[in-house]
Amino acid sequence: MKVSFCLIASLLISLQSLGQFDAYSRENELALLLDSIRGSKNNAGKENWNKEFKKLIEQTLHEPTVFDITFTKLRTLGVIDSPDKLVRIVNWNVEQDDGTQKYYAYVLHRNSLKDTKHKVIELIDKSFLLTAKPEETLAADMWYGALYYQIIPVEKANKTYYTVLGWDGGTRMSNTKLIDVIAFSGNSLKLGYPLFKSGSTTMKRLFFEHSERSVMSLRYEPEYKRIIFDHLMPETPTMVGFYEFYVPDMSYDAFVLENNRWILKEDVVGINKKDNIVSVASVDKNGEVTVSSTPGKWIDPTGEGKGSANDVHVAVMPDSDALNTTEESKKPVKKDKKEMTALEKYELKKRHKKDEEPPTTLNSGRKKKPKK
Repeated sequence: MKVSFCLIASLLISLQSLGQFDAYSRENELALLLDSIRGSKNNAGKENWNKEFKKLIEQTLHEPTVFDITFTKLRTLGVIDSPDKLVRIVNWNVEQDDGTQKYYAYVLHRNSLKDTKHKVIELIDKSFLLTAKPEETLAADMWYGALYYQIIPVEKANKTYYTVLGWDGGTRMSNTKLIDVIAFSGNSLKLGYPLFKSGSTTMKRLFFEHSERSVMSLRYEPEYKRIIFDHLMPETPTMVGFYEFYVPDMSYDAFVLENNRWILKEDVVGINKKDNIVSVASVDKNGEVTVSSTPGKWIDPTGEGKGSANDVHVAVMPDSDALNTTEESKKPVKKDKKEMTALEKYELKKRHKKDEEPPTTLNSGRKKKPKK
C-alpha cells in the first residue's frame, strides 16, 4: 500500500508541475484517487486516499472554469447545478467499516453568469455533535452530512433560497431522505430556513427516516411546482416512533410551492410522466407473428370514451350469460351462430344438452307425495 501510494502521489506532483490547468488531465488524476478510496479495504486506507483527493478537488474547484467541467469520469462523485447555473454542489461519501458514512461537500456560488469569480464554501460534517435530526439554522462548519441530488431555487423577498433534496445512509437499519434550504449572505452560507409549512407549523428542514429494506421516493416535479414523496408508516402499530421499521404505504404527500413557500398537501395523486410502452403481437394474413410497440394508454372498457369520475362500470362475471351489455339495455344480446367461434358454439351446445338432461336422484325436482 505504501509503495502504490507514493507512486501515485509522485505522479500527481509531476502532472501538476506542468503549470497550465488541463481539465482533462485533472479529471483523470481525480478519478484515480477516487477509485483508490473506493478500492481501500479499511478506514485507514480510505482516510489516506481521501486526504489526497480532497486536497486536489478543492484546488480544482477554485479554477475559473470549474462550472464548465462535467466531472463525468468521476462516477461516484455527486455534482449538481441549480437551474439558474449560479450554484454547484460537489458531494461525496466514504463508507466506514461499521456501515456508517462520512460526507464531504463543497458549495460553489456566483452572483451572475457573467462573474469570473466564485465563492467556494466547504460543508464540514459535524453530525457527531448534533442531534439526529437538527431543527435549527446551521453554519457551514456545523453540517449534519448528506448527499444532495437536486436543487430548486425559490425567490422570496428579492432573495434566492435554494431548496435541496438529499440522502443519508444513516445506519445498517435505516436510511433518511431530507429537504433543506441553502441561503447565502455575503461570504457565508446558512443551512435551514422557515420555508416549509404544515398546518400552523413552520419548519426549517425535514427528515424522512425509513427502513433500510425499503426505498422512499422524494423528487421535485417542476410542472406541478411540488416536491412529492412517499407517505411513511410503521410496519405495525406497535412500531410507532421506531423509524427503522417505517415503510411507504402506497400513498403520497407533497410540498406545493404557494406564495414562495412550501405548503404540505396530504394524499395527493402521483402521476407517471412517462408513457408506458407495451409490446403488441399480431398475426398477419400469412400466419406470421409481428411485434410492435405502442403507448399503453388506458382504454375505457365501457366504450364511452372518456372514463370520467361520473362513469359507472358494471362488472360482469365470467359465467354470466350476458355476452354484451350497454347502459341502455341490460338484456343479453344474443349472437348469431354464424358469428360465433368454434368454442362459443361448443359451449352453447353443451349448455343446451345440460338443460335437456333429466334431474338427478340427489335433487329430483319432484314434489314429495304426502305420507298417508
